[in-house]
Amino acid sequence: MQLLKIGGNELSDPGFLEKLAAIVAGIEEPVVIVHGGGRAIADMQARLGLKPVKIDGLRVTDAESLAVSQMVLSGQANKVIVAALLAAGVVAIGLSGVDGGLLRCVKKQHPTADLGFVGQIVEVQPTILASLIAQGITPVISPISLGFEGQVYNVNADEAAGALAAALGARVLNFISNVPAVLDQDQQPIQYLTPGQTELLIQSGVIHGGMVPKVKAALAVIGQGVPSARIVNLSGLEAGSGTLFSQ
Repeated sequence: MQLLKIGGNELSDPGFLEKLAAIVAGIEEPVVIVHGGGRAIADMQARLGLKPVKIDGLRVTDAESLAVSQMVLSGQANKVIVAALLAAGVVAIGLSGVDGGLLRCVKKQHPTADLGFVGQIVEVQPTILASLIAQGITPVISPISLGFEGQVYNVNADEAAGALAAALGARVLNFISNVPAVLDQDQQPIQYLTPGQTELLIQSGVIHGGMVPKVKAALAVIGQGVPSARIVNLSGLEAGSGTLFSQ
């Protein structure tokens, strides 16, 4: 089984969902999809006159922003992906981390700021997903999650994907990006990386800018016991290329 994590930016690219759905339809092993929606959340906040606030890359989520995040992620983005999959002949069901207590979390702590209703996953209940997968159904998961006190929280989609991959015993977690792979100093794709090699490339500046959080998310996944993680674009997913991270 493999997981696909889709970023919110990719969802706004014309033709992305149609191509994604066609690729998923051709994958013979079970697939679980986890998605974000950061750009769409920011756009909706702007329409409603709410100003997005981030601290260290983490989106601060007050009550109004939580309502927007839940509406965009569990409502609009989730169902658009499900609809595209169904159109390609993939039987898909959309869920959030709230449904069935799939993703349980506590309030994420920050050393200098209150992030509001931002959660950190501490427990996964994979039974519902295992049942769907056994029936040949592809789950599509929004990272909105549930606290033990009944409060809903916004959770980083990379963290949600990693927690689900570990709990489900996934073979690989694919981070679908707009870049084909991690590139070396000559701008050539790197096929394989270990955590040690990755850290050296970050320290030397070969991996820099927006690629740093991508590779750190991949390293976090294999640190949770998932055998491998991959940074790849849609074409690479289809071709089996990209950069594969493993211990």
